[in-house]
Amino acid sequence: MVNVYEELGVEPIINAAGTLTTLGGSLLLPEVNDAMLAASRSFVDVHELHLAAGRRIAELVGVEAAHVCAGAAAGITLMAAACMTGTDPDKVARLPDTAGMKHRFVVQRAHRNPFDQALRLAGGEFVEVGPDADELAAALDGPPSTDGAPSVDGGVAAVYHTLAWFCVREALPLAQVAEVAHRAGVPVIVDAAAEVPPVENLTRFIQEGADLVAFSGGKAMRGPQSSGFLLGTRDLIEACRLNDNPYMAIGRPMKVSKEEIVGLVKALECYVAKDHAAEMVTWERRVAHVIGVLAGLEHVRAIRQLPFGVGQQIPHVALTWDERALGVTYRELVRSLRNGRPRIAVQLVTPQDYAGAGLPHEVRIHPHTLGEGEEIVVAERLRAMLVGL
Repeated sequence: MVNVYEELGVEPIINAAGTLTTLGGSLLLPEVNDAMLAASRSFVDVHELHLAAGRRIAELVGVEAAHVCAGAAAGITLMAAACMTGTDPDKVARLPDTAGMKHRFVVQRAHRNPFDQALRLAGGEFVEVGPDADELAAALDGPPSTDGAPSVDGGVAAVYHTLAWFCVREALPLAQVAEVAHRAGVPVIVDAAAEVPPVENLTRFIQEGADLVAFSGGKAMRGPQSSGFLLGTRDLIEACRLNDNPYMAIGRPMKVSKEEIVGLVKALECYVAKDHAAEMVTWERRVAHVIGVLAGLEHVRAIRQLPFGVGQQIPHVALTWDERALGVTYRELVRSLRNGRPRIAVQLVTPQDYAGAGLPHEVRIHPHTLGEGEEIVVAERLRAMLVGL
């Protein structure tokens, strides 16, 4: 049987780099494929489907309300829009023109990252603060108007909080941020795109005070790559929905199909019900195999590691070596793996990924995107390359 990618002249890749968008996220669960195929056989009112899917997700997870969106980045745009417009149809229709609206988003300096663009897309502007509760509280007052009263135009719409493996610099914890923000009557929105496992994180951030949280559907959940979902309060989730497709709003270009909506719901049903402990055993076995194969290599260090933070708690191999002693750079090894046969992708983490935190280069081998037995292929290729250098 001819591979569909090969028909297009594209060669598949063994993915040891994790659920990266540049590699297609994750592989769909068979149950998700079946649900999407079934959904493709009928027309449906998309407004009704969005509402029904949101109710089902909220029930599954145990939160007040939910909404399916076109990935976590689209979710950031919608969360920002919701905090600026509420459910006012006139404001919804005007974005990204924010004249007369609160459109400033207070963010800790440690949380600035390339996904900021998703918030700016809605017309939002950032106000940076350090890891200081008093500085955060002062920023929530917003710029004064000419008569000394708080300004609406340019006022604070929300606090923006990011939870990710690359946010390693000092920052106030979410619970404290939410306490300060809510005291000022300001909501907190959270980018938690890849923050599962553990599955408990689906409710953790709401319990810690977040008003809206964005998750990806195409990573650990193994739903459609172009899907995500928002969890939060009923009023803000409704504002997200009104800013999203199929309304003629800022989210209109961020269309999530009827098949993807159904697929995301099915993926969440499977994720909540799965045996997470058994899955962890498989991942640990793959990590241990790679470390065992690379053990004893001179100038090479391979260790088990977890990502920084509280989410995406999947073990991986962290591989480092002495570039001078081996005569090869990290980028050269990664490029050789990618250009070899079979093609293998690993994750290269650089100091730039940590926004100036001063951490070193390392190559990461992730087990959860490998097929059965592929860890053997990856380990042998790495050993052959590192020994032969």
